[in-house]
Parts: sequence; structure tokens; C-alpha cells
Amino acid sequence: MSMPVRGKGKRDHRFDNVDHALSLVNMMIEKYPKPSIVEFTKLLGAIVKMKHYAIVVSKYRQIELLGVSHDSYSMSILINCFCQLGRIDFGFSVLGKLLKLGVEPSAVTFSTLINGLCSQSKISEAVCMFDEMTEKGYQPNLIVYSTMLKGLCKTGNIGRAVRFLRLMESRGYEPNNVAYSTVIDCLCKNGLLQEALDLFSELKVKGIRPDIFTYNCLIHGMCNLGQQEEATRLLNEIVDNNISLDIVTYNLLIDALCKEGTISKAVETVDMMRKQGIEPNVVTYNTLVDAHCKEGLVSEAEDIVDAMIKREIEPDVVTYNTLVNGHCLQNKMDKARRVFNLMIEKGCAPDIVTYNTMINGYCKAKRLDEAMELFHEISQKGPIPNIVTYSTLLQSMFQLGRVSTACELFRKMLASGQVPDIATCLILLNGLGKTGHIEEALKLFQAMRNGGLELDIVPYNILIDGLCKAGHIEFAKELFHQLSDNGLKPNVVTYRIMINGLCKEGLPDEAYRLFGSMGDNDCLPDSCCYNVMIRGFLRNSYTSKATQLLTELVGLNVYIKEGSDFSLSPTVPVLSLQRMLLSAAGGGFSSLLRRNALASRTM
Repeated sequence: MSMPVRGKGKRDHRFDNVDHALSLVNMMIEKYPKPSIVEFTKLLGAIVKMKHYAIVVSKYRQIELLGVSHDSYSMSILINCFCQLGRIDFGFSVLGKLLKLGVEPSAVTFSTLINGLCSQSKISEAVCMFDEMTEKGYQPNLIVYSTMLKGLCKTGNIGRAVRFLRLMESRGYEPNNVAYSTVIDCLCKNGLLQEALDLFSELKVKGIRPDIFTYNCLIHGMCNLGQQEEATRLLNEIVDNNISLDIVTYNLLIDALCKEGTISKAVETVDMMRKQGIEPNVVTYNTLVDAHCKEGLVSEAEDIVDAMIKREIEPDVVTYNTLVNGHCLQNKMDKARRVFNLMIEKGCAPDIVTYNTMINGYCKAKRLDEAMELFHEISQKGPIPNIVTYSTLLQSMFQLGRVSTACELFRKMLASGQVPDIATCLILLNGLGKTGHIEEALKLFQAMRNGGLELDIVPYNILIDGLCKAGHIEFAKELFHQLSDNGLKPNVVTYRIMINGLCKEGLPDEAYRLFGSMGDNDCLPDSCCYNVMIRGFLRNSYTSKATQLLTELVGLNVYIKEGSDFSLSPTVPVLSLQRMLLSAAGGGFSSLLRRNALASRTM
């Protein structure tokens, strides 16, 4: 598109590219006498619109050396260029120079700097700038207010954004639909739907006509909170107000229908939008592909991808990632690999999500070697492995008993600069504990505590379980008693682990005392705890106590169907436990079993 640049009189310059514009600037530089800054500003302002900011900065310096005086407007353009180039510090230097020259900055100058600060998320500095502007008597215009609102919302300062909206009103600037929509969008994105609806009602009361963007914000917020009926009501309101639905509205509706599980209605909606002259885009297709894959309909999802290609819409990385994940969920790794290879052939570079999905799929299929091949591939040329990549591989390695390989990978992860999060540390701690590498687990646990990680009861449970299984019951007891010192309370899992460990070490009496003390920590024993305690009594030939405890279990109306397993590991279900008791106690125990069975049937 050619751009007109008007000078004084009837001169009319048009140019189609930056080279043409620059040639005109250079012609003006060669003129004598020199044109005014106004003439230069018209051309350079047009180049700014073409986003060649560095060129404009260079030309401003050249013009200044010619002795052409700048004005407030030309300086504002220069400040804008520095802000767009991410050098807001230079922008403030220009403001200082402006003041030194005695040139009064305009509201546009301040607005440009405020916009630059907001774009760099320096919202506190932007607020200070705004306050300074008003203190010096400059009246912010609607653009400045809108810029501040946008910046506050972008950085999540919701409360301040709402207060700023009220400030606009108090200073005589009635917020328009753009201002309201900016805040409504921010509220919806942060789950504050009711507050957004209150503002929506307010703008309608004031006679401001909401546009499709405003409605889309609310519909998106409603769909995110599962309020599909309310979203449908708004859609009807849009139609009643003769506001044309756009692609965003349809995509929101299609996404909501897919999340509800009504894929057929989503497909019907696509047909409806086509009839309205709106063609589905890649987002529309990706939503449908994702919905079909989640329902296990991967073949149908691939048909949708074929259809989008026929309509000359190229699948993007999200499309391919969704298909790869769909095949992985069905454990069809060879098909997933074919899609992976296809996306590379089509020139769509796999991202870290693609690789992580493939690696996770291979790990779940116990094809660790193939997962490691992909890991080595991205380590050399692909996207950088992230914490998810390492965690997935570590989990698989421990499950397959490859402890030394897992430890080596963890060291590589640290060397690469990746900082393990609590989830990764728990995978490592659990793997070391379950494979009997207690010394290494203790070192890791200590490192977690020293590293400032917020530890809840879970890592303690993992380590206590590992200590118990390795026969270090005294260390387990010591760690158990340290919980209160660290501001933690044992939960039902902690007690179950300790009771099981004590019983295995031939300490059923101590285990029973611990069992009885659970209430002191506001922790009631569940059927699993009873199961472990009864089995512990039986293991140590405390048959009468086991019988007594099972009677108590029946009295508490805790009834377990046959086949249920409440043990720490896949061992003896409770009814099988009852049969063990029957064998140990003789036929006199059968009446208790009958009572339990009868009570179960009456529930």
C-alpha cells in the first residue's frame, strides 16, 4: 500500500517502501534552506509506521547535526522509537534534553513514555510517571488513560485497574467501550467473572454499546468456569443486538461444546459458521482434533487434519502435537512416530512439547532406549530439554531398575543448568528409597532441606518408607519424631508406613501404641491402617488382638468388598485377611464373618 506524506501547500509525496521514503528524506537533507522539522517529521513519522525504528533514530541524529531545531512532537516520535527498540532509558534521556532546551513536553510525550514503561511491564514506574504528569498540570487524554489501563491489566494489577477506571470518571473522562473491555477481559482471565459482569451491566446502563470483543471476553470467562448455559445466553444476546459473530466467538463456542463432550454439536457449529461466511481457521481445527483425540477417536482426528489440508490450512505444531499425544495415549508409539516424522517432512519443527510427549509415550510403553534416542537428539540439535523431559526419563529409569543411569542423568541435568523442582526431587527420592539406596536418598533429602525447598509431608513419607523397608527402623522413628519440630503433622500414610515397619521388625506392641495415638494428631485410621495393623498382629502370632481389631473394624461400619486392596503393596485384601484370621482362630470366628457379610448387604 502506498503511503501519502503531505507537506506544505499542495505537495504530495507517496512511497511504497522504506527505500523510497529514505530517498525523500535525503533529498530534503540536501536542500537549502533546510525544511522545518515539521516537514521532516511527516516523512519520519510515516517510516515509524513501517516499523523501521532504528532508521528513524539514525536520521534524527543526522537532522540534528544540520542545525534543524526539534519540537515536542518530533521528540515524541524519537522517544517512541527508543521505546519500540526496548531502550526506554534513551527515551528518558531525550525527555531530559527536551526540558534542557526549554521545550515543553506535550501529553503525547508523556503518553509515549508511559506506553514504553507499560510494554516493559514497569508498571510502578508508569504510575509514577502518570502522577508526575498530572502534578505538573498536564491533563492526560483518553489515550494516556487507556494506555495505563492496558498496562495495569497486562501485568495483572486488577484492583489498580478498576480503581484507575474510577479515577478516569472522577476526572471527567467517561470510559469508553475499549476501556471497559480492557478491564473486563482482565477480570475474566483471572476468574473474576461476577466482577466482570458487574462492569458489563454498568457500561450498558451508561448507554455504551458493547462490541464483539467485549462479548468474547465474557463468553471465554464463562466457558472457562463451565458456565456454558450463561455463555449461550450471551450468544443469543449478540444475535438479538445484530452484532456479527466473528471467528473468535465461534472458536470459543466450539471449544466449550468439545469440553462438554458434545463433539457432534461442535461439528454442527462449524457447518453453521461456514453458512455465515466465516471459514474455520487452524484454531478451530485444532480444537476438534484435540476433542476427538481425547475421546480416543484418533483416526477421526486424522480425517479432520486431512480436511483442513484440503482447505489449504496448514497444520501447525499444536495440530501435530495433539495427534502425537492421541497415539501415545493409546500406546500406539509407531503411529505416533510416523506423525512425528511427518511434521518434520512438512517443515514443521517439533518443539519441546512434541519431544516430551514422545519421550513420555516411549517411557510408558517401557521403550526407554527409544526415549533416550530422542533425548540425545534434542540434546544435540533440538529444543533444550526442560524439567519435564528429565523428570519423565528419571521416573522411567527407576521403574525399570536402572538406578545408576538415573543418577547419571540427574547429574547431567544439574550440569546443564536445569534447576530441579520439588516434583523432580520426589521422583529421585522415591526411586532411591524404593531401590534400597538409602544413603543416597538421605543425602538428597538433606540437600532438599538445605536448598530452601518447601517440604511437606510427602518427602518425609517417602524417606520413612525407604528406611523401614531397608530395616532402619530406628532412623525411621527418629525422622517420624522430627516432623513436629519441622511444623508438620503425620498423615494417615505416615502412620501406615510406620505401623507396617514396626510390625515387620517384630514390634507389634509399639505399632499398636502408635496406631492408638493417631487421634492425637487429628488423624483417624482408615481401613488400610486397620489392614496393616491386623496383618502385623497375624505376622507376630497375636491372633486374639487381630480378632479384636477386626471386630472393631466391623463395628465402625467399614465394609470392604471382596477384591479390594488396601495394603501398602498389592498383597492381601481384607476379606482374604479375614480368611487368614478364620484359619488362625478356628471355626469360632465364622460368626464374626457372617455379621460382617450381613451388615455389608444391608448398606
